[in-house]
Amino acid sequence: MIKERRTKILLILFLLSDVNFDWVNFDSNIEKIFDLSINQKTKGVISALIKENLIEKSADKESHYRLTETGFNYLCFEFPFFRFLKETWDKKWRIISYEIPESKREIRDRLRREMQGWGLGPWHRSFWLTPHPVINKLKDLVSQKEEEKYIQAFEADYAFGDREILIEKVWEKTNLDKKYRELFKKWHDILSSNEEKK
Repeated sequence: MIKERRTKILLILFLLSDVNFDWVNFDSNIEKIFDLSINQKTKGVISALIKENLIEKSADKESHYRLTETGFNYLCFEFPFFRFLKETWDKKWRIISYEIPESKREIRDRLRREMQGWGLGPWHRSFWLTPHPVINKLKDLVSQKEEEKYIQAFEADYAFGDREILIEKVWEKTNLDKKYRELFKKWHDILSSNEEKK
């Protein structure tokens, strides 16, 4: 629950300030819109986020917070697409391969959980592909741990072939596009109605 609250707070700060990291006032409107009560638990999470340098609090305005660069990078591992709202893609592909034996299933499952928000797509059996710069994060994650010996990682330039076919195969872009269109239609219906927009 706390991790979810952490992500929610970071998302609020990002969504309301964009990549400028402007100050956001955590007032009653924020509580209503994002279903977040500013209780002791939330205040504790905010304090922890400040200590970890993921957010900062305004020195002169009460209840004003903003995302830091560190917080943005943390959020990019949960929502990889955000990275490309702030910086351009370096045109490098990251390829991660791991073959962890069935007898070490708990290690494999833990690794998958940790990497699930990294924008990885299954390329072939045991090969995962992402455009996001995750190699250093992967090193930090597995360094000095048992799973380190089962993992290989590469950064590569795209040499030849139809990139659109690769993207469709790995991330099912057509299906994603359909889901986004459905979501945007819902937003449009809500925004064009006469109901309150909160």
